[in-house]
Amino acid sequence: MSQRYGIIDIGSNSIRLVIYEKTEHGAHRVVDGSKRSARLSSKINERGELSQEGINVLIETLKVYQLLAKQHQLDALVPLATAAIRNAGNQAEIVEQVKQATGLAIRVLTGREEAEYGFLGMINSLSVQSGFLLDIGGGSSELTLFLNRKIVHTFSFPFGCVSFNKRFDSKNGLSDVDLDALKSEVLQAMSDHEWITRYAHLPLIAVGGTARALGKIHQAATDYPFSQTHNYPLASQSVLELFHELRLLPQDKRKKIAGLSKDRVDVIIPGFAILTTVFQYIQATHYIICGAGLRDGVFHKLFFPEQPLQQNPLDYSVENIIALHTAIPHAHTKHISQLADQLLSCLMQHDSSKEIFRVYLNTAARLYRIGATIEYYHYEKHTFYLIVHSHLNGLTHKEILLVASIASFRSKGKAKAELKDYGQLISNEELDTIFRLGYVLQLAAALDRSETQSIQQMELKLEQDKLIISVTAAQTDLELESHKVKEIATDFKKQWGIKPVLQLNHL
Repeated sequence: MSQRYGIIDIGSNSIRLVIYEKTEHGAHRVVDGSKRSARLSSKINERGELSQEGINVLIETLKVYQLLAKQHQLDALVPLATAAIRNAGNQAEIVEQVKQATGLAIRVLTGREEAEYGFLGMINSLSVQSGFLLDIGGGSSELTLFLNRKIVHTFSFPFGCVSFNKRFDSKNGLSDVDLDALKSEVLQAMSDHEWITRYAHLPLIAVGGTARALGKIHQAATDYPFSQTHNYPLASQSVLELFHELRLLPQDKRKKIAGLSKDRVDVIIPGFAILTTVFQYIQATHYIICGAGLRDGVFHKLFFPEQPLQQNPLDYSVENIIALHTAIPHAHTKHISQLADQLLSCLMQHDSSKEIFRVYLNTAARLYRIGATIEYYHYEKHTFYLIVHSHLNGLTHKEILLVASIASFRSKGKAKAELKDYGQLISNEELDTIFRLGYVLQLAAALDRSETQSIQQMELKLEQDKLIISVTAAQTDLELESHKVKEIATDFKKQWGIKPVLQLNHL
C-alpha cells in the first residue's frame, strides 16, 4: 500500500510544501508541491522579532497547505522552520500561534540540523566524494566540509540573501562600497573557522534558490540544451563574469534576465556575492549546482530511517526508476545486463575505458525497456525521453544522454537524429561510444529474445574476425535467439570488426 508524506519547509525567503509518495513497490517520487515567496526574514522588526504581519502570512500559508494535504490524504505532514523563526526573538510565540491556529507543531531546526539535512539531500543525489557544500538561504547560510561522503565540519552563517538585501539594498545595483562591506562580513565569519583553509582545491557544491537561479541564468545565456540544473558544473570565471554583469543592473533591468524568476530579482545579487566570496576564500576548483537539498534530506531521514544515506546514488536512482515502472520485465533486463557486461569484458579486455563503459551499459540495459510502459511500438523513443527526464543521480548531463542513447539505440542514423539538439554536449567521439555500446546492448538483448533467461552459462572467445558465443541453455534450441543474433551480426561487425556467432551446447 502506498503512503504519502508532506514536508513544509518554512524558510526565510519562501515557504514550500513538497508531497512525496512511497509506493507499494518501495519507490518514491514527488507527486505535488507548492511555493509561496513569504520573505519572513524581511518582516523581522527592530526588536529582532517576526512581526504579527509575518506570523499571519505564515499561518495563512500553512492553512492552504493543509487543504492540499487533506486532498492527498497524507499519512504525515511535517512542518520545519529554519533561520527566520530560529533567530526570531519571539520564536516561542510564533510556534504557539501556529499551533493554536492550525494544530501544526512546527519543529525549529538548529543550524547544524539544517546543514545535516541539506548534506543528506545532496550526497544522495551526486556521486561526489569530497568537497564543500554551501546552502544560501534567506536568513542564514550553511557551509559544510565533507570528505569521503561524510561530514567533517559544518557551521551556519547568521545571514542570507534576504537579510543581506535588507542591509545592502541592491535595487539600483550593488556599489563597490557595499560589495566590499558585504564581502568583509562573509570573510570575517569564515575566519573564525580555521579548518576551512586546510582543505583547498575541492569543488563547491551549491544548493538552494540562489544556486538554482545561477544555473538557470547561465544555461539561458549559453543556450544550454539540457533541461536540468541539477549536477550542472560551472567554472569560476563564468560565475564571476555573470555576477559583475548582474550587480551593475538596476532591478527593473534585472527582470529581463532570462532564467531569473520574478521572486528572486531583488535578492539574487547578495546571494551571488556570498557564493563568489566563499568560493574564492576556500580556493575551490569549480562549482556544482545541486537541485536536491534540505527537503530531500528530511524525507530520507524521516521516512527511510533504516538507511537514509545511499553509498551509490546511481544504483539507488536506477532501482527507484525501475520500481516506479512496474511493467518493465525485470528478470529480462537484469539478465541482459549481465550478458552485456560479460560481452563488454571480452570485447574491451585491454581497454582502460572499460570500467566507465560498464557503468553506462549496465544502466542502459536495466532501463532499455522503460519506454514500453508508455507504448510498446516505438518504445525506444519513449525510453530516450524518460531517461533524459528522470533523476539518474550520479551521472553528468552528458552521461545521462549517453545512457539514454545507448538504451534506445536502433541504428547510427536514428541515434544521430535523436541527438541533433545536443551537439553542445555530444562530440563525435561520444557518438562512437554510443554506437559501440548500443550494438553490445542489441547483442545482449538478442541473446534473450524469448525473454525466458534460458542461457545459463556463456563462454566467449575471439577468433580472428569472429566472436564465438558458446552458451549452455535450458532449452533444447535457441531458435529466436539464433535468428536475432544473425540479424544484427553484419551491423555489429561494421562497428566492432568482428562477427558474433552463436553456438549452443546442450545440457
